[in-house]
Order: sequence, then structure tokens, then C-alpha cells
Amino acid sequence: MATKRLPQHDIPGTYVFDGAHHRKGYALNMMCMTLNVPENRDAFRADEEAYLDKFDLTPEQRRSVLERDWLEMLRLGGNIYYTFKIAAFDGVSMQHVGGQMSGITEDEFTQMMINGGRNSFG
Repeated sequence: MATKRLPQHDIPGTYVFDGAHHRKGYALNMMCMTLNVPENRDAFRADEEAYLDKFDLTPEQRRSVLERDWLEMLRLGGNIYYTFKIAAFDGVSMQHVGGQMSGITEDEFTQMMINGGRNSFG
């Protein structure tokens, strides 16, 4: 039986966090959750590559974490709630992440949000 495509799947640049996307990003999201523990943050800070070896990440997920490619993390099954833990670890704001994901500066992103955001359908 074919899965019905929902309208929210057609919003440009949006990755709907449904069951399939959850399964795709499970290891990535669980790795991010480990950063809630101070000892884990210390280990990640000491050697990110070695820390990532502990998790069953795909090569693409691993690269997206090491390169802090926020949009790619979401495309690969990450949930912003979890992946933002890496941004918090790095000491960057949600506006910084949003700007990078949008291809604009943090200040431009902040101003865009103040102005009401962007039209996702235009």
C-alpha cells in the first residue's frame, strides 16, 4: 500500500519530523541528547571524532556534525530540538543557526524574524 504524501512534505526547505524521519535520524538525535551530561560534553570537546565513533551514525550524519551543517543534520533525520544541543555546546544562538540554514547572516535572520519571517510558499 502506498503512503499518502501530506501537504506539509511539499513546503520548500522543510523536513517533516514524522515516523520515517525519526527512524532515519535516531542515532544522530540520541548522540545529541548525550550532550546533556557534562562528562559527555567534556569528551566531545576533547575529541569530537572519537566521541562520534560511539554512535551508529551514517558517514553523512557524522560529516554534518563535524562541519556543523545544521540544515544537512535536519535533512538526515535530525530534529532541531536535539541538534540545537550541538549549537548550545558551541555557544551559538538559534538565530545564528537559522541564518546559516537560510544562507544569510545572524543579524539578517534576526531582522527577518522581527519583520514577520519569510513566505514559505512564495
